[in-house]
Amino acid sequence: MHQTISEFFQTTYGQSAEVVARAPGRIEFIGNHVDYNGGKVLGAAINRFVTVAVKSRSDRRLRFVSAQGGDIVEMDLDDLTPRSGKVSWVNYPVGMLHVLIRDGMKVEQGFDFAVTSDLPSGAGLSSSAAFELSTAQALVALYQYPLTLERMVLLAQKAENEFVGVPCGVLDQAVSGFGKQNHLVLIDCREPAFSTLPLPDGVHFWIFNTNLKHSLVDSLYATRHRECQVALRQVQTEFEEAAFLTDINAAQLQALAPGMRADHFSRAQHVIEEHARVEACEEILMGGGDLAEVGRLLFASHDSSRRLFGNSTPELDALVELLAAEPNVWGARLTGGGFGGAVMALTKVAFSEADAERLAAAYRHRLPAAPEPSIFHVTTGDGACRLL
Repeated sequence: MHQTISEFFQTTYGQSAEVVARAPGRIEFIGNHVDYNGGKVLGAAINRFVTVAVKSRSDRRLRFVSAQGGDIVEMDLDDLTPRSGKVSWVNYPVGMLHVLIRDGMKVEQGFDFAVTSDLPSGAGLSSSAAFELSTAQALVALYQYPLTLERMVLLAQKAENEFVGVPCGVLDQAVSGFGKQNHLVLIDCREPAFSTLPLPDGVHFWIFNTNLKHSLVDSLYATRHRECQVALRQVQTEFEEAAFLTDINAAQLQALAPGMRADHFSRAQHVIEEHARVEACEEILMGGGDLAEVGRLLFASHDSSRRLFGNSTPELDALVELLAAEPNVWGARLTGGGFGGAVMALTKVAFSEADAERLAAAYRHRLPAAPEPSIFHVTTGDGACRLL
């Protein structure tokens, strides 16, 4: 990947890059939509990356190009405003630059910028956070701005919230930043605080991408965020000390049910019960890892997303149902914001490419009008870093 981005930069701009950095995509292991509701979540960085290359300029121009196609996008340092349409992809690096400048990074000259990726967009693997973290790593090196990884993660979340316009929690950026091979990243989103949990040997991940593309800006993600906030305000009428939905338990929520709208109650129920599943998973992994029990929690998580949070789709449900019948699958669930995207399967070593293809054939038979699914066998990987 390093050589590929360097060659692409050289071909595009006729000169060598000064800095190359990359950041991984992530699997949301468990904790669906819990992050912005103040709870704990678990994720894994994967061995697929967004990689960027930059070189400083002598003027205040900014030039962006993507290996995925399209013309060079140009702008000026004095016009860091969101773009729309076909060039809206630049909002991720421009948003990152914007928040870094606001944080105190001195930027007097512009840069040329190139990006490549082997991480599919719109698949629930958070290519957006990987783009933000790889950009951040490159820009703080280019402008020699000392920044802790934790601060970088929080600024990347701010860029997505305030510049791109997605009201996401910190899960995606934290896992992309703090990822560690053969580990899960545990995030207590209330603080926030970041740590890692070791995975048992013999754990494999398979990603089944429905290829139903979703843009979180235009999807129901923001709607679910608002519904959770409404539910929280209703909870606070009885429990004034509750700063987040995760500050109460399922029994306390149930007592409020008569006064809550059904959809607001179900969103809160999912969040509270999902948070309990995360804590149960944390305890299991700290105790050595009963993967059969972890798998049960993953299936329960998907069922809750489907029934209570309403962010699954028939395609995602079909994949999870087919995976549940496989003897070499520990568990499976949608990963990411939902409303399309991908299913993650936690499998035994014995689950093979042939098994994945057989399952995909069964999926095509069940949903002949659905797009052809893409299948990725991924391992855990390390977090964002500078390569050059």
